[in-house]
Amino acid sequence: GHSLRYYHTTVSSPDHELPQYTSVGYVDGIQITRYSSDTGQTVPVAHWMERLEPEYWEEETQNNKQAQEASRRNVKIAMSRYNHTAGFHSFQDMYGCELRDDGSTRGYWQFGYGGNDFLTLDTERWVYYPITDQAQVSAQKWNDLKVRVGERAKDYLEKDCIKWLETYMEYGKEELDRKVSSHQSGSTMKLHCQVYGFYPGDVDVNWMKNEKDYILPYEAKHVLPNSDGTYQTRITVEVTPEDGASYFCHVDHSSLNETLIIMLGNIFYSQLILCMASDQVLEKENNIISLFY
Repeated sequence: GHSLRYYHTTVSSPDHELPQYTSVGYVDGIQITRYSSDTGQTVPVAHWMERLEPEYWEEETQNNKQAQEASRRNVKIAMSRYNHTAGFHSFQDMYGCELRDDGSTRGYWQFGYGGNDFLTLDTERWVYYPITDQAQVSAQKWNDLKVRVGERAKDYLEKDCIKWLETYMEYGKEELDRKVSSHQSGSTMKLHCQVYGFYPGDVDVNWMKNEKDYILPYEAKHVLPNSDGTYQTRITVEVTPEDGASYFCHVDHSSLNETLIIMLGNIFYSQLILCMASDQVLEKENNIISLFY
């Protein structure tokens, strides 16, 4: 089968290393697009996406600008739901569709705040299900018969999403076909663990596989200063995805009573953001525009 996925991430306190809003798209695990609030443009990542017409990129840029504005409001609304008035917080959503070999399809849409699940779309009844108490108001309003956000999501996931997946598959057929065979022989992907907002600057960050096997970093560790006097760093490793394998980021810092251990639960989430300044841990790194109320 084949899949199309989008990941949107919005943060309340953008930094020179972390834009306020980013959107990335993937087909079969291969990144195809990227948009950042720093550049204000949707650009191709996979080389074969460059063949799409300029009008496509103009439209995608406008879509992402609308999504950026909606997400900016959403993170503020979510902060108010949790009585968070300041600090580093994030709002994420992940959605996409799958086209199986037998012709059947599947869609999904999930929202998160501060690294925890917030809302998820029930694709049997096409209504939004609140994961936390703070999400109940949003779910009630989105599920109102006059609004029917779930029905609009259904229309997108079952029609437009599949249509675009098939379009991208046609453009990238040669490379996507190669990926299938390379995956069977052991394709690799990069995992990132970003630790943000710690002080002092001395920190130890490591990736582990199955909680016992240390993974050598892909690149040297660099600790960078933030504008508020705290620090941040990012550790990247390259792994070969395996069925049943779990990946963990370990953080040791003088502000912690014990080692902070965070599990990367889903291999499709390739980035963790650990914000120590606001005690928000594990943030997961997506076009129907929906706003919380």
